[in-house]
Amino acid sequence: MLIDVMAGARPNFMTVAPIMRAYGAPAGVHARLGLTGQHYDADMSDVFFAELGISAPDVHLGVGSGPHGAQTARILSAYEELLLREPPRGVVVVGDVNSTMACSLAAVKLGIRVAHVEAGLRSFDRTMPEEINRVVTDSVADVLFTSESSGERNLAREGIAPERIVPVGNVMIDTLVHELAAARAGRPREAIGLGDRQYAYVTLHRPSNVDDPKRLAELVLVLQRLSARLPVVFPVHPRTRKQLEAAGAWQAFAASPGMFATAPKGYRESLGLMAESTVCVTDSGGVQEETSHLGVPCLTIRSNTERPVTVDVGTNTLVGDDPSLIDRYVTDILGGRYKKGGPIPRWDGHTAERIASELVKRWA
Repeated sequence: MLIDVMAGARPNFMTVAPIMRAYGAPAGVHARLGLTGQHYDADMSDVFFAELGISAPDVHLGVGSGPHGAQTARILSAYEELLLREPPRGVVVVGDVNSTMACSLAAVKLGIRVAHVEAGLRSFDRTMPEEINRVVTDSVADVLFTSESSGERNLAREGIAPERIVPVGNVMIDTLVHELAAARAGRPREAIGLGDRQYAYVTLHRPSNVDDPKRLAELVLVLQRLSARLPVVFPVHPRTRKQLEAAGAWQAFAASPGMFATAPKGYRESLGLMAESTVCVTDSGGVQEETSHLGVPCLTIRSNTERPVTVDVGTNTLVGDDPSLIDRYVTDILGGRYKKGGPIPRWDGHTAERIASELVKRWA
């Protein structure tokens, strides 16, 4: 039985890695790994394949970047050609990028079944392209694998039949559990020169934060204040650096006392730095999940999240449109007054096994 597992952007790599490992077990199943090339940068992608033990993709569509409509159309067209030549029994899509939606549409239009991993997540913010991708993918997929109870409630409210919804847990935590020991063994704190010092770990890349010059200037001031209290380790996304350079702020920002502005990190190094940090400041969905599992306080520079369990049960707090709240929360964290968080159901490192088992039963 041939099953396609499709990935489009770097966050998808951490999701597909355990799924590909899980499909090494069922007899008679061949998982064909496909990479659309939606986001592809050798420095940010190849190292992930090597670290996560992902073999070279069986298929690389090579669509490249571009406006949402054009990129989605290229993915849909290229993947449709593959499906017509070599149709699989079903297609597994992950996350919420343009590739997720485009591959789903290409498959269902040809009568090929689709399973969506991380289904049902909703920010309820239709200005986010990811939200559109989630809603469309969930509406056409045959099997909807949810990572938290909010996803099940959202899908039920949208009229999805209960038999299509399968709670399995968070597959990204499978990768975290698999890689954490190696990430710590790399001693990333020492490699940066921090020794045993406390520090903050920062990631920023969302257009709503970095594309608006006024907003970006506010965040620069907040991070500079933070670096006066704690060293700040900030692997700078290419998009973010481009915007800082365009604003003429890059040199001064990178030279701020206590600021360790670095090139993007591979997965293991990022995980090791995150795991040993005192606080994470981010606008990334994945970091919200990982810090909640690690028990590391996370301050998210967004006014909404499609992962509410990280706020309700985990260690995440939304600071919304007022990044100055970071100052207050950091004071609480350093004073030992921040919430501790607790274990999240099914975030146990075995989600991919549950996915593989369920699809063999449904599609064999």
